[in-house]
Amino acid sequence: MKISIFGLGYVGAVSLACLARDGHTVIGVDVDSSKLDLIRAGKTPVVEEGMVDLMARVAASGRVTVSEDARQAVLDSEVSLVCVGTPSAPNGSQDQSAMLRLAHDLGRAMREKGEPHVFVFRSTLVPGTVEEVLRPIIERESGKKDGEGFHACFQPEFLREGSSIRDYDKPPFTIVGANAAAPVEKLRELFGRLPCEFYSTSVRAAEMVKYCCNNFHALKISFANETARLCEALGVDPFEVMDLVCKDRQLNISPAYLKPGFAFGGSCLPKDLRATLHMSRMRDVELPVHAAIMPSNRVHIDRAIAKVLESGRRRVGMIGLSFKTGTDDLRESPLVLLAEHFIGKGLSLMVYDPEVHLSRLLGANRRFIEQHVPHIGELLCAELTEVIAKSEVLVVGLADPRVLEGIERHAREDQLVLDLVDMQKRAGLRAQVLGLCW
Repeated sequence: MKISIFGLGYVGAVSLACLARDGHTVIGVDVDSSKLDLIRAGKTPVVEEGMVDLMARVAASGRVTVSEDARQAVLDSEVSLVCVGTPSAPNGSQDQSAMLRLAHDLGRAMREKGEPHVFVFRSTLVPGTVEEVLRPIIERESGKKDGEGFHACFQPEFLREGSSIRDYDKPPFTIVGANAAAPVEKLRELFGRLPCEFYSTSVRAAEMVKYCCNNFHALKISFANETARLCEALGVDPFEVMDLVCKDRQLNISPAYLKPGFAFGGSCLPKDLRATLHMSRMRDVELPVHAAIMPSNRVHIDRAIAKVLESGRRRVGMIGLSFKTGTDDLRESPLVLLAEHFIGKGLSLMVYDPEVHLSRLLGANRRFIEQHVPHIGELLCAELTEVIAKSEVLVVGLADPRVLEGIERHAREDQLVLDLVDMQKRAGLRAQVLGLCW
């Protein structure tokens, strides 16, 4: 394949070398002439393990050329990988000035080109940039439409400095965000041989995945380091602790708890977080990431409250009260907090939860009800249909399939449903459905 690469920093230079190694013809483009001179001489413009030998080999192969001419690079290739830098501006926003200048150049080049072309943006970009900023520039400058004369798509890269070549050859996955099948198949042809799963998604989702992954990595590092600081104060080996934490591939290192939903609660997570923070305070250890978890959880609860209050409707039916579907545990349930807030605001409230029967509650769970929410018992209804019939807003906090089927059957067109559990069949509801964050 004939490929042009714009931007010859870590991502661009490594991509150029690996693609040429794999037999493709590659044109490298950069505004920095010193980088171009190094590559012409068979030298690497970036310090990276394995790049010295690899760049020398591909430069001698005759499959690599470099240039400052963006126009000619587009005309002489079928796919362009855009890897120019998007650094932070002084206010923390993304500096897209180099990307915007390049978009104008790419569009002008496309005005002269008759064959279709695929632009693959690989630089980290704020979600919406490709479709709302870059694509319109290319369309205006070229006089062509995305999907006709060219395709604009986004493919996040997951190359770590220091192991870029290894990461190129064995990525965690390949993700292509595109609006048509043609660019997806072109990139499958280019990268489908790699030993990983290949996923096609929307452009915006692909843009956001890159941020989400990097933020998650930063969170994991900070979490491990905070744990180490507390371990030091407690006389515990932090490496031993985190090694054991990582042995759990069922909950800890897994998709568990990594799906959007409602706030956490129950008898374990809140109390253990509070105990952890108390231990740290007693030993003068700062744990800002840990300390932010409970406030963040509360923001999620407040968002649900605000969505109900903003509706202006007064009769609320809550479907679910326990902290988790399939249990009767009300201790620190975020749904109980919702109910208390609605009562405090003077709303008419009814509650249905098939697992919560006050007459059967025992021990700590019963004491919690008697001490904290004794009035909840008066609001519980034995029948789902009664709650639906008498409510203007239904707050769905249960993921029980039988309950969801009942809501689908009986909810009315004049009702609003606030979905806190990601109801899979919400498209079939007659009521207006409002998600928490979706």
